[in-house]
Amino acid sequence: MIRNILGSVVALAGAASAVLSPFRDWYGGRAGHDYRVADLFEGITPTESGVLVSILLPFLGAALLVVLGVVLRSRLVVSLAGLVVLGFTILWMVRQGQAAGSLVVGGDGEGLQVGVVNALAGGVLMLIGALLMTGRRSRRERERKPVEPFAVPTADQVDTWPPTQEPGMSVQTSPWPEPEVDPYTGPDPRDPRTRSYPQAVPHPEDDPRDPVHPPHPPPPPRQG
Repeated sequence: MIRNILGSVVALAGAASAVLSPFRDWYGGRAGHDYRVADLFEGITPTESGVLVSILLPFLGAALLVVLGVVLRSRLVVSLAGLVVLGFTILWMVRQGQAAGSLVVGGDGEGLQVGVVNALAGGVLMLIGALLMTGRRSRRERERKPVEPFAVPTADQVDTWPPTQEPGMSVQTSPWPEPEVDPYTGPDPRDPRTRSYPQAVPHPEDDPRDPVHPPHPPPPPRQG
C-alpha cells in the first residue's frame, strides 16, 4: 500500500514535469510547443506550431496514461507513459541535431535548455514511479484463501489429531476412558484345547487384586 502511494506520487510528479516542459525553452530560445509533432518525423523546420499539434500533444497523452495507471494501479501503463515521453524527447534531440548540425549545451540560450531537462526528468520519474508501485494483485491471488495446516477433526477422530507422517501413538490422547483389560490368568481349563496346559499356582504376592486388602474366604457354616 505504501509503495503504491509513493510510486503514484513520483509518477504524477513526472507527468507534471513532462506537461510543463513544452512551455519552457528547448533550444536556442525556442519553446517546446513551437515544434510540431510532424517535425519529429519529417525534420525540424522554423515554422511555428499550434499548441494542440505540437510536441505537447504526446506529453498530454502520456500524462493521461499516468493518471489511468495510478487509478488502476498498473505498472505497465505507467511505464508505457514514461517510455512515450522519453521516446519523443530523444526523437526530438535526434532531429534537432540533424537540423543544427550538432547539439550543444549552452547557458547563453543557444543550446539545449531547461525544457529538455524537464521532459527527460519527467520520463525518468514515470519509470521510477512504475518500479516503486507494487501493482494490483491478480484475481487468483485475491481469491486465494489461507489454507489451514490441518483440518479440525470430528468427534470420533480425536485420537488422530494432529495427523502425522509416521506411525505411532497420537500426540493428543482421547478424552474418553480407555477400556480396561482383564489380567491374564492362564489357560482356560474349560477349553479342551488348553485343558492339558499346566495351570499356574497362584501366590498371594502375585494376586492381581488389591494387595492391601486381600479377599478372605467366607467363614464356614455353623454346625447346628
